[in-house]
Amino acid sequence: MPTSTMDDVISKAEMIEIEPTTGVAIKGETRKEEKGLNATDHNGEKSAEEPKTETAEEEMRNTGKQPIDGDVPKEEEKKDEKGEFETEPKTGVSFPVKLDDGKQLNAVGIRKKSMLGIGIKIYGFGLYADNARLKEILESKFGKAPTKPTEEMYQLVIDSDAGMRVRLVIVFSNLTMSRVKKNFDEGLGASIKRLTGGKNDELAKKVMGEASDDIKLTSGSVVEISRLPGYILQTKVMGEVVSKVESELLCRAFINMYLGDDPFDKEAKDRFGMSLITLF
Repeated sequence: MPTSTMDDVISKAEMIEIEPTTGVAIKGETRKEEKGLNATDHNGEKSAEEPKTETAEEEMRNTGKQPIDGDVPKEEEKKDEKGEFETEPKTGVSFPVKLDDGKQLNAVGIRKKSMLGIGIKIYGFGLYADNARLKEILESKFGKAPTKPTEEMYQLVIDSDAGMRVRLVIVFSNLTMSRVKKNFDEGLGASIKRLTGGKNDELAKKVMGEASDDIKLTSGSVVEISRLPGYILQTKVMGEVVSKVESELLCRAFINMYLGDDPFDKEAKDRFGMSLITLF
């Protein structure tokens, strides 16, 4: 505490009359509640009416801030700070709850790949959507909210051109771009086959095909695939656009991998479905 502040506390403490047996202040002009200071008696004991500032001080220490007069974080501000990200529990990856373009996070999940009978964590993902547009689409079809998510609701989202984005954050170390392409093409190809009954490998390869095999995808690398209005599927790898394909089938097949009848993460699909109900 600065010397001038300590002198003020001492000088005002001398103006307080102390009951000798209990050490409790019985009169005085010092208003400790307004100052936010912890006065002490001559034995180093805290007085009975000390202000409750421990939580604010602890937060300042934890964040590295130096406590100064008036610098007390508000409870509502701390709640807002905690609500800015949601963590996918199985990978520890955090996702912003809202993107710069207004899309909101509706679910988080994990993509695993089975190797020799072992489930390997490949990436955590966040499912974002233009919820205002989804609300219009859902209400025009259903009118009122169903009691639980239905396959008809998911299919409506899959077939629509409402803006959506899937943010993938790599958690598997030393993943090569060629390996990502192979796995992605296989998954998207299988999704196209489920929708049409036939293969279309050439279309599936357009999503990641232009990404250089020299790109190193270390743990924490970000890939974003967005469905834009007009059935355009855009792919970004580490912030760089690597493809932009206009195809209704491709857009439907991509969203189908996450919200279809055989999703990458069933729990993430369920959470997305519950978020749809809250839009009504």
